[in-house]
Amino acid sequence: MLNQAVIMKFATIKTTSPDGELILVSRDLSAMAKVLDIAPTLQYALDNWKECEAALEERYQLLNAGKLSFSQPLDAMTLGAPLPRAWQWLDGSCFLNHGHLMQKAFHLDPIEDADKFPLMYQGAGDSFCGPTDDLIVADVNHGADFEGEFGVITDAVPMGATPQQAASAIRLIVMLNDISYRALGPREMKTGFGFVQAKGATAFAPIAMTPDELGNNFRNFKVQLDMVIHRDGKKFGSPHGGEMHFGFDQLISHAALTRKLNPGTVIGSGTVSNEDPAVGQACIAELRAKEMIANGAPNTPFLTHGEVVTLKATDHTGRSLFGEIRQHVVVENYNV
Repeated sequence: MLNQAVIMKFATIKTTSPDGELILVSRDLSAMAKVLDIAPTLQYALDNWKECEAALEERYQLLNAGKLSFSQPLDAMTLGAPLPRAWQWLDGSCFLNHGHLMQKAFHLDPIEDADKFPLMYQGAGDSFCGPTDDLIVADVNHGADFEGEFGVITDAVPMGATPQQAASAIRLIVMLNDISYRALGPREMKTGFGFVQAKGATAFAPIAMTPDELGNNFRNFKVQLDMVIHRDGKKFGSPHGGEMHFGFDQLISHAALTRKLNPGTVIGSGTVSNEDPAVGQACIAELRAKEMIANGAPNTPFLTHGEVVTLKATDHTGRSLFGEIRQHVVVENYNV
């Protein structure tokens, strides 16, 4: 954790600007306060963290104490992704159970040293989706899937940073829905060049918070919360983030081995996955893999037009900490 406790929750209001407007959000997610005079956007705050931090945290404390005359009720429908676009979006695959299931279902050879070196790809960070934006699918045959994940947003990270150095650069924790197109992934994986077509626009829960705000729910640089997912109103899974094999300190260090990372780099955990089958799963592909192992073939379809997917992260009391991602699936060729 950081040497000195920094406790804040942020969100971004959608505006005509692609970067939106930064706000502070109260601990109970009921109220907000504007901070234009301190930091107009989250990227500005990250770029100028040392100059902005004290003023932002003071206003956050006043907001929670009910001592701000200009505070307003929080309207979740006005919010976009906390960081609407990022210099860099890197996604890991750090829940080994997920990989083991895929290997078993598809009769794949184990990836060498997957337990020693994190798997990671570079995605598109130029336009993230907000928590209530439609999940727009070009073609139902692409096999659209959701993936419930946790992530971090970093400060500047020097090239060759150790995990300890990397840990000190963790500025914010986020929750996200990483969209995958399962019918397009196999061909791209065979090329060895990583994903392009197989990954859609990533959606984020509305709240980003400092590690200290998350408190004991961020231990060993892993988010110790349940990822609760519903598909069309039916519970799909609630795997726990603590089963992540690598901590975010290790992920950041891995990414920075040969290059520096700029403030605003976003790094994801990969699909949250647990060994206990009773908790369900955080993506359709994993359920289909379980069906293949048990029955020889999958029977759960990928996303179709009109479905609703919701994701939230809850603590042991059931309290949602990052707010909810709620996306309607819109297939563009539905009437073709």
